[in-house]
Amino acid sequence: MSEVTLTGLRVVREVAATGSFTAAAASLGYTQSAISRQVAMMEAAAGTALFERHARGVRPTPAGASLARHATSALAVVDTAEQELAGLRDRLAGRLSVGAFPAAAAVLVPRALAVLRTRHPGLVVTLDEGATPALLARLRGGRTEVVVIGVGEGLPGYDLAGLREDVLTEDDLRVAIPAGHRLARQGRIEVADLREETWIVGRGGRGEPQFGAWPTLSEPRVGWAVRSWTTRLGMVAAGLGVALLPGVAAKSVPAGVVVVPVEDPAWRGRSAVVVTRPGRSAGAGAVVEALREQAAELRG
Repeated sequence: MSEVTLTGLRVVREVAATGSFTAAAASLGYTQSAISRQVAMMEAAAGTALFERHARGVRPTPAGASLARHATSALAVVDTAEQELAGLRDRLAGRLSVGAFPAAAAVLVPRALAVLRTRHPGLVVTLDEGATPALLARLRGGRTEVVVIGVGEGLPGYDLAGLREDVLTEDDLRVAIPAGHRLARQGRIEVADLREETWIVGRGGRGEPQFGAWPTLSEPRVGWAVRSWTTRLGMVAAGLGVALLPGVAAKSVPAGVVVVPVEDPAWRGRSAVVVTRPGRSAGAGAVVEALREQAAELRG
């Protein structure tokens, strides 16, 4: 087996998984003839046939199945080694703190942290959830390097003078509705559709921004006020009412909850932004880049 190559192992594994030279070529970005050559080389190295043809493609022989199984294990080791070597070459190292309001910490920030762990393994990041005023105070005090906050209509006018802002999402407000609700199957709803709904709103300390009813809805019917946004979503799932939810947290809702956008020309919208101090460190810049990438993916 001295002629076995990593490319050959990847090809054997993919052909065995897809059952087709054509599908393996498409998956790996090779031509079909290149796949055929790699399989032929691996069969020569193994001294036996690895695949047999049938009406719908190919299936691995016992030898092919065995090699594909070992290829999966071997390539996992190689991929891990490559990541570790990339980390050793990476010049970003050290510790920094990221702060985020709870809804952003539900989906957006964890995804960015997962990217950073792979891309910059020498960078140790801690996460601090909290209300926006407290996060900004930590940022200005040098205890946090990056914070994710919400800004826009219906929220306090935070003092961001002298700080650097990068917009992650715009028009970032949705309504969480019980899955069995009459509005749950609509792709987009209007403010008028919400006039008779019971709202589950946020409750917190003085000065902390809270999620109320839809911002332009006059005289909303508030049925419940709870502190945790996860509690609000649990109450929505139980059919007790509807609630506001930032779009960045839409993929974190529990079973029984549907998230829908609202058509409202009278509302100017909210944005999720990442805020840093001027002259941010390379590590903070890497965090911002990861956050922007993941925010783009969440927008679809």
